[in-house]
Amino acid sequence: MTSNEITSIVIAGGGTSGWMTAAALSHHFTSTFPDKKIAITLVESSQLGTIGVGEATIPTLRRFYQKLGFTDIDVIKATNATCKLGIEFKGWTDNNSNFIHPFGLFGQGTKEVPFIHYWLKAQKNASTNSNDLNDFSLGVNLAQQNKFFFPPEKPNSQLDIFDWALHFDAALFANLMREYSVNHGVQLIDNIIEVVNISPTSGNIDSLTFKDGTSVSADLFIDCSGFKALLIEGALKTGFDNWSHWLFNDSAVAVQSKITSTPITRTISQAKSAGWQWQIPLQNRMGNGYVFSSQYLDKESAKASLLADIDGDILHEPRSFTFTPGRRKKAWNKNCIAVGLSSGFLEPLESTSIALVETAIEKIILSFNTPHYNDNDINRFNEVNALEYERVRDFIIFHYKANQRNDSPMWQRYRDMEIPEKLAEKMQQFKETGNIIRYPWEIFGADSWLAVFNGLNYLPTNYDARADKMDNDYLQLHLEKMKKIIKQQVDNAPTHTQFLVKYCGYQP
Repeated sequence: MTSNEITSIVIAGGGTSGWMTAAALSHHFTSTFPDKKIAITLVESSQLGTIGVGEATIPTLRRFYQKLGFTDIDVIKATNATCKLGIEFKGWTDNNSNFIHPFGLFGQGTKEVPFIHYWLKAQKNASTNSNDLNDFSLGVNLAQQNKFFFPPEKPNSQLDIFDWALHFDAALFANLMREYSVNHGVQLIDNIIEVVNISPTSGNIDSLTFKDGTSVSADLFIDCSGFKALLIEGALKTGFDNWSHWLFNDSAVAVQSKITSTPITRTISQAKSAGWQWQIPLQNRMGNGYVFSSQYLDKESAKASLLADIDGDILHEPRSFTFTPGRRKKAWNKNCIAVGLSSGFLEPLESTSIALVETAIEKIILSFNTPHYNDNDINRFNEVNALEYERVRDFIIFHYKANQRNDSPMWQRYRDMEIPEKLAEKMQQFKETGNIIRYPWEIFGADSWLAVFNGLNYLPTNYDARADKMDNDYLQLHLEKMKKIIKQQVDNAPTHTQFLVKYCGYQP
């Protein structure tokens, strides 16, 4: 099997995905192969803009920048960030409904039986059916009260466990990654790519030619050129799996506005007649957007609907863009790897865009335990990348499939549609047994699924019979104790604003 040596890498495109890739690879190759120089070059044009609407993240981001040596406080200060404990979904069952998908656990189970089965048992008992599942999540309760503190490094029990992420300025984060990258030897070329030159013998990318006639060559190319996918699709014609028959949204309009109150610790996702509207609080402004289906709403009407539901003054003209949900058939084709929007796109309902950049970078790093790669590395990368995208896709599809809105044909169409086989299998298993199937390469764990199952009123008809070994009165005693422990922690916690003032110099 042919082994391809890597001595040079060119990253086509900057922005969040490009500079995250540059930062992580420069760190990896410097620390792993200190005696071997691997040249990394990033190409971006100061004349071209970026999409730049991604401001909400999931906890994996924190692990990413911590590996580079940044602390949470470093990043919060540098990016005008706020703390995010989860996502609040409003109006996904009826107009007045809401639930929170937290980054954390629900309740304290036993070694044999997960907590959900004890909760289901209690719900079937007429005298104990007042327990709200959310009462058993520290993350949910902190988010509801807009409070925040660092999770304990050594929790006493599962009731102490929650995780968190950031709402941040994506452009400022890209700048942070750019500074790190340049300081660690990444070369920047400010130019516009005109031609991607392909070898007539191997079919690999040989070089990139720029607008001014200059060029750059490399052993490996990473496509971070966004929706244009200049290398992976424009040059290599890799192909695309279109998932718009499951995910109807194909458009978005976004705008930033002045913040009118202290920032909350959760992203808001408000269901609307043709999609949903996001609200993402930063320290200095609010991010807003409407993700919608052009089959059910035109761009101007979407813009008007978005602006009508924003409290503060807008800071610029709304920006519109269109997209096709899906993924590239191969994220690694020949000597080119697609990262970010060039690899695929899933609407930001669960804030996964940057997370999928992180997982792609992690897979690249795992592929280079030595500065070489072969066909096995390529095939494994593509296999895992496909599974990750499909598992995130299914999680998003479930939000729509289980909706209970009746205000437009779009929502009814979602309820009626056929769904992917693995999602149907997961839904059926939970409905019949209360068990949540865990597939390989899922970003979201069982408690994330549980939060959305419960929030959309998709609950099991049965529970694990082993839960019946616990007496009802004894069970209720423990449930009340759990709620008390969580309530005490929330009551004693500082507010989110107090946290930002103390650690980040925030001025309300």
